[in-house]
Amino acid sequence: MNETLQFVARHGYAILFVWVFSEQIGLPLPSMPILLAAGALAGDGRLDWRVVVGVAMAAALASDVIWYHIGRARGIKVLQLLCRISLEPDSCVRNTQEIFAKHGVRSLLVAKFIPGLNTAAPPLAGVVGMLFVRFLLFDAMGVLLWAGSITGVGFYFSDQLELVVVHAERLGAGLVVILALALGAFIAWKYTRRRGFMRELRLARITPEELSEKIKAGEDLVILDLRGSVSFEADPETIPGARHINPSEFDDRHHEIPRDREVILYCT
Repeated sequence: MNETLQFVARHGYAILFVWVFSEQIGLPLPSMPILLAAGALAGDGRLDWRVVVGVAMAAALASDVIWYHIGRARGIKVLQLLCRISLEPDSCVRNTQEIFAKHGVRSLLVAKFIPGLNTAAPPLAGVVGMLFVRFLLFDAMGVLLWAGSITGVGFYFSDQLELVVVHAERLGAGLVVILALALGAFIAWKYTRRRGFMRELRLARITPEELSEKIKAGEDLVILDLRGSVSFEADPETIPGARHINPSEFDDRHHEIPRDREVILYCT
């Protein structure tokens, strides 16, 4: 039996709880390998699958409840903080809000399967003022689907998973190096793209003070508030004279923007 399975078998349900809770609270510890290992051990009769699912649910729900109340207390800034550690923080905020705004409470049913939405959905539910009982009900169903499906895969394919791990162990350090290089290349590509985009953006950027001077001088400007619907509802104050257009509606409403005047865009 491989090291991961031995580790989970030795420490049992306690390590499963701590690991899943740590990942759901925001630490970079992927819980899928542990859930698969716990499911495989349940398939071998070393753990009880029902208890495995229950422990994983308890850990995820404990973390989600904490994030819900933080979102309720701190508002939209919590989402911006979570997405800041993303490789694409700007699109993280926008995409997460658009998914939640479109599907509402139903997004909690699949949030655990979607990177970015996984940790961001619970505080976002608090930001929009979702009733706690309603949040807890749908979040629990989503967590059950997530934990049950992953551990179920480990349960039913326990023999095959062990074979995969045996082959991976034979590759040894070479496999680790290959995975590390692939991950490093992906991060470098994302970082380079973002730096290039931000460099272009700086060339066309003005400061709030410069915009204020233009408004005071009476310049004929078009000011567009491009915040997502969730951000706008959480903080509806806007620059005087600005027109709010949800980014998801931009393709349908671009004709509303005059082409003969200077256009100022802002999103935060």
